[in-house]
Amino acid sequence: MSDIAGRLAVAKTYKLYIGGAFPRSESGRVFAVTSADGEFQANVAHASRKDVRDAVAAARNAFSGWSRATAYNRGQVLFRIAEVMEGRREQFAAEVSTAEGVSRETALSTVDTAVDRLVWYAGWTDKIAMVLGASNPVAGPYFSFSTPEPTGVVGVLAPQESSLLGLVSVIAPVISAGNTCVVVASGERPLPAITLAEVLATSDVPGGVVNVLTGRAAELGPWLASHADVNALDPTGASAELRGELARSAADTVKRVLPVRGEPDWTGEPDLQRLRAFTEIKTVWHPVGT
Repeated sequence: MSDIAGRLAVAKTYKLYIGGAFPRSESGRVFAVTSADGEFQANVAHASRKDVRDAVAAARNAFSGWSRATAYNRGQVLFRIAEVMEGRREQFAAEVSTAEGVSRETALSTVDTAVDRLVWYAGWTDKIAMVLGASNPVAGPYFSFSTPEPTGVVGVLAPQESSLLGLVSVIAPVISAGNTCVVVASGERPLPAITLAEVLATSDVPGGVVNVLTGRAAELGPWLASHADVNALDPTGASAELRGELARSAADTVKRVLPVRGEPDWTGEPDLQRLRAFTEIKTVWHPVGT
């Protein structure tokens, strides 16, 4: 309801975020999103299998440019995301508070931690090669170097409970390592993810690097797991039973699947686990003196 007597508020219907644009679901489906106490908030597009295919195609098209961008440039882009999020701090806090049923102070702290998380990963973009790579000692007239490379297109089932901090914590390591991704937002708490998509669209992130779908992990996850052009899968937001199903399906296309056991404590100190998980190590040999 509107605060103005006699006037009804305009109900929002949010769209998907694919390839840098905001299309409706090709299925025409929407679903209602409510607050933690059951109050209607908005209508949200309900993504379909076709939307998954479109998002994967957009991520694949963006992969070449993003993976070849300099590490310094990728760090600048992640820092810009943090800057824009900081400018919309109050909006994010209001959405987190409404979605998760927490106090304004707790929500503001969550937003601040999410911004700091982006800055942390932004600082790692130009250090991955030094930490994960190596110059290997060999017995012979050769140089041998191991260098990290991005895995490719990553399917991400975002955390169901942590609508913003968890979401940022699974997206940031994927793109900081040079990958592109298709993200299925929390089914019950998607509004912070949609606002994050609006931030990405205005934060120098090339279209297709991050694609955000709203819907149900149980419906969209299997299509990501079986898609031949998806190289890796993060099943964090899936149920324990669904994670097993996704792993079996992913094996058919030899996907890398991040081993997870439910949602961790996202407020803890970040580490390199997810950066390592979506990075390949290539070893190059070169004769000495040539």
